[in-house]
Amino acid sequence: MDPVDGKFEDIERRRRSRRLFRHSKIPVRMLVPNFFTLLSLCAGVTAIRMAIEQRYEIAVFLVVAAALLDGVDGRLARALKAQSKFGAELDSLADFVNFGVAPAILIYTWGLGGMRGFGWVAALLFACCMGLRLARFNSMLDVDKPKWQSNFFTGIPAPAGAIVVMLPFYLDALGLADVRAFPFLVSLYTLAMAFMLVSTIPTYSGKLLGERIRREWVLPIFAGVALLIGMLITYPYATLASVVVAYLLLIPLSYRRFQDKLKADVAAHSPLMDSTSGAGTPVVQSVPGAAYVPPTETKH
Repeated sequence: MDPVDGKFEDIERRRRSRRLFRHSKIPVRMLVPNFFTLLSLCAGVTAIRMAIEQRYEIAVFLVVAAALLDGVDGRLARALKAQSKFGAELDSLADFVNFGVAPAILIYTWGLGGMRGFGWVAALLFACCMGLRLARFNSMLDVDKPKWQSNFFTGIPAPAGAIVVMLPFYLDALGLADVRAFPFLVSLYTLAMAFMLVSTIPTYSGKLLGERIRREWVLPIFAGVALLIGMLITYPYATLASVVVAYLLLIPLSYRRFQDKLKADVAAHSPLMDSTSGAGTPVVQSVPGAAYVPPTETKH
């Protein structure tokens, strides 16, 4: 047997033989984040049912609700110090259903069913890319990286990908255009979003902004959240379409910001002294493969 294969088999055997919970009694706080994850999973599975029954408005609402709950469970787990391997595995499985399967079925039954083969391929590829993205995330949990890279995702994160891929439905619901009359364009858009899921394009996350908030910004942030919720309830499709378009326009800016920070990081850790300069001025040279670790999301 190959020594490397034997090592991996031994690690997998020990992982599977490890007890799920080490203690006979589990603190209730350890279970609370998983309740939110299960609630989001229920929303995602119900969205699949609503899409099959062609009740698309409810399906979209449930996917958005699952995305909001996904943002709550991880932060709640960190706040309660209730992170666990069980919670991380459950969260990844729920994300695949909520943000991979549910939007794919919704888009296919709504606008791609008439294309049959090609439309199904686009929806299928989106779901598969979501699964690949989550697998990449799980494999990079232990990768060390500079703290500033926590402010960026690798590609579009799973909840954002689910909301972004439904943009054609928002536009059609607004009556701006008969988007369903152009299923080929909808398929191309779905394929483009699938590519963004597995790409290494850095997208801004803003996670580091949540560590500390200046006191004078607390009330404006509360007012902004209330405004967003009010707009989402009153004008759901216009709000979702505006948020999606703004997010897509932000991607080139986040890529530029990431590259600037990466260059600064390389310059800080790899200075080379210019021998021709009498003052010993540091000269920054690019080092292939240095200081770049693809950023990943942080789950509980």
